[in-house]
Amino acid sequence: MLPEGREERILQAARRLQDTSVAEVIVLGSPEEVTRAAARAGIALDGIRTIDPEHSDRLETFAERYLAVRPGANVKVTQRLMRKPLFYAGMMVKTGDADAMIAGVASPSARVIEAGLMTVGLAPDISTPSSFFLMIVPEIDGQVDKPFIYADCAVNVDPGPQELADIALASAVSYTRLFREEPRVALLSFSTKGSAHHARVEKVTRALQIAKERAPGLAIDGELQVDSALVARVAAKKVKGESPVAGQANVLIFPDLDAGNIAYKLTQYMAGAKAIGPVLQGFARPMSDLSRGASIDDIIATAAIVLAQA
Repeated sequence: MLPEGREERILQAARRLQDTSVAEVIVLGSPEEVTRAAARAGIALDGIRTIDPEHSDRLETFAERYLAVRPGANVKVTQRLMRKPLFYAGMMVKTGDADAMIAGVASPSARVIEAGLMTVGLAPDISTPSSFFLMIVPEIDGQVDKPFIYADCAVNVDPGPQELADIALASAVSYTRLFREEPRVALLSFSTKGSAHHARVEKVTRALQIAKERAPGLAIDGELQVDSALVARVAAKKVKGESPVAGQANVLIFPDLDAGNIAYKLTQYMAGAKAIGPVLQGFARPMSDLSRGASIDDIIATAAIVLAQA
């Protein structure tokens, strides 16, 4: 689902996604809006499915599904809501009429997340929506194009222990869906296993306890400094006892948005890593936000990631 059909970049990405068979796209918008945007973009709409939410025969069904779980909601307000492209797209995903949705080039992140929460909803046992960046590092310890998940780098400013645990568990699911490999989740800090004492360290250790209680089979550890999480020889010196993660982490959970946002940009610009995202996670079905400045390639990459999760 691409609900922002009046945007030229969305239609250019839709054309490439369709032509390369990466996805079957559904673009939302009135016929006039979509046609004008396609003309500006210089692309043909052949083979691209378009829906005008204002005149869809699915509106009544979507309103009924929405009201079924919100019996106190106003019927007329709900009907108007379902005509909004973000909400219509979310209901398409909710009902299984579509596999995933991406939006954000013409909508604030808060609005995309709100629509997702009210339609798609959160995954079981997750109460905090979050985001991740897929980072492809050119070379690390002899491994070429090594993938990592960094979270949260875009949504939660200062998550508490429960929220941090949600982010860690959602990120583990995201890694598994993308790579079909075991996630090894490191909860990062400026301290490694009690090397420093501070309330911010205690937040991380409490998040670890919560995550372990909720997912006892998950390979997760903390608190770890980033070198202890990534480098085996450093982990051997700093981490006493066995750890399923130290020195071999592939999912890095940052204690706050400052750390996460700074880290992904440092990795991108100083290590030459490819940064794909932010991709939303924690939702019941795949969906994601896009940056207002997202390029056509960014849109295509995000579409591929949410479809891989589907």
